[in-house]
Amino acid sequence: MTSFPPGIDPGASGAACADLPLSGLTVLDLSIARAGPAAVRLLSDWGADVIRVEPPPPQDRGSVTGRRRGSDEQNLHRNKRSLCLDLKTPQGAEVLARLVRRSDVVVENFRSVVKQRLGLTYDDLSAINPRVILASISGFGQDGPYCERPGLDQIVQGMSGLSSVTGEPGQGPLRVGIAISDTTAGMFLGQGILLALLHRARTGRGQWVHTSLIEGMLNKLDFQATRYTVDGEVPTQQGNAHPTLVPMGTYRCRDGVVNIAASTDRMWANFCRTVEAGWLLDDPAFQTAAGRAAERRRLDAAINQCTAAFTAAELTARLNAAGVPCGPVFDIGQAFEDAQVRHLRMTRPAEHPVLGPLALLRSPINLSAAPHPERFARAAPDPGEHTDEILRGLGYDDAGIAALREASVAS
Repeated sequence: MTSFPPGIDPGASGAACADLPLSGLTVLDLSIARAGPAAVRLLSDWGADVIRVEPPPPQDRGSVTGRRRGSDEQNLHRNKRSLCLDLKTPQGAEVLARLVRRSDVVVENFRSVVKQRLGLTYDDLSAINPRVILASISGFGQDGPYCERPGLDQIVQGMSGLSSVTGEPGQGPLRVGIAISDTTAGMFLGQGILLALLHRARTGRGQWVHTSLIEGMLNKLDFQATRYTVDGEVPTQQGNAHPTLVPMGTYRCRDGVVNIAASTDRMWANFCRTVEAGWLLDDPAFQTAAGRAAERRRLDAAINQCTAAFTAAELTARLNAAGVPCGPVFDIGQAFEDAQVRHLRMTRPAEHPVLGPLALLRSPINLSAAPHPERFARAAPDPGEHTDEILRGLGYDDAGIAALREASVAS
């Protein structure tokens, strides 16, 4: 288990929210699953006051993370407050309207028919608050033949083509080991929200920002996509080898495997000299990039013959010193205990009243004018943990809150 970096007190207070660039912004998080909350996490990490709205029991459908108070739940929803509210009731709709009047951003991932039924279209929200930004995320887009389909990461990995270029040749499509389409779409929606906030600063008007899992993944295909859209070539699986650059891939060493990238003429020459394989430099077939690509299979076999004489540590040290990128293949535990990762301090503590201090992943963005707080403002809330606090902030008195609870509108 990852421990806290030396000198970090899990209970120490960090930078005040007022010091963070999104302080003063209020975000209403109506999203479920992973992509929407991932977008909201970007905003909450940088100071936005995020109010997460969830259905009250027994309507609560649980969490996509699988377990309340689990590590995934804590990492996905840290720095947020929770309000349990039944949006389907007139009283719930009134609470929602009060929230929208005070919000800068509303994030949701409902189907279009649900948005219309709940009064959550952009036209509905902008009539309440012309400055509000509606940020929507879906599986396949807000219109078109698949717009009402549920979109899940596994499905989109397959439909985007990502699975077709992942894995070893001839072994069939393979899923990437993380929820890549969810987190990618969440990142893009977060960027879209920031763009909309910049636009509002100039014009005073909100707008509708939306993206989808399929759009995010098609964009993420990047050079593999343009091999088709520009060149007409359909990329295929290449295993651990780079699809276009040679040699670049995973090679044997005495105690496992390493990744090596020696695809330029200079790096190729430095590689051969460093592993004392001058005979590879003398081979006419390997003297040009085109020749090395054409003879990839024979070249990889020759490289494995050379690298097998060294340990991973030896190759990593020698090749990097020679200007040839090389690195070990870690499991996740080894990655987080690596010296460079420890130096970067990719975790920060969050204090949970029951679970105690939790080492959660910080934002990967670094701002010189707003250093990362030493700790998260709060751990992920239990459903409805801040219901009374939020309702009081909206102007409800104790009697009004009690009435909402009695009617099971809030909990």
